[in-house]
Amino acid sequence: MSESLKKEIWSWVKAVFLGVAIVFICRAFIFTPVKVEGKSMTPTFEDNNRIIVSKMSKVQRFDMIVFHSPVSNEDYIKRVIGLPGDIVEVKNDVLHINNIIYEEPYLNENKKMLTTEEQLTDDLKVKVPEGSLYVMGDNRKKSSDSREIGFVTEDAVVGEVKFRFFPFTEFGTLE
Repeated sequence: MSESLKKEIWSWVKAVFLGVAIVFICRAFIFTPVKVEGKSMTPTFEDNNRIIVSKMSKVQRFDMIVFHSPVSNEDYIKRVIGLPGDIVEVKNDVLHINNIIYEEPYLNENKKMLTTEEQLTDDLKVKVPEGSLYVMGDNRKKSSDSREIGFVTEDAVVGEVKFRFFPFTEFGTLE
């Protein structure tokens, strides 16, 4: 084998190794792709949507996050409603956090399907412990969230949803 061919092969091996290392580092520490499973975030996300999760974001109220479920070996996607120390209350389908009323425009589609006597979210009142988050799905009637599984510890958070890349018709960043 000629010396120039050996150099060419070695050059390709280094490039492939470097590429694999970069992908590994990015997926482990910076971002990762995730497949949405289920209907708990409908209409914001549908079953089988593909998203990118940033592992470097600081979680804030109303962010959509992916976290390791405290009750199964799955990862869930939900919206952060309560931060550590918050008092979260829902009265007559109106969200109150620390006695301040918050609009939830992402629930409007699901509220349209209710009868006049129905509520999307049953009344509740909880205090979020330190080191934990209170999360709920946008499809409140069909979501296994903090109302059922309890608080999510901050160290269980994989990251914040930043980008949808499938389906292509909804490709882009999220609000």
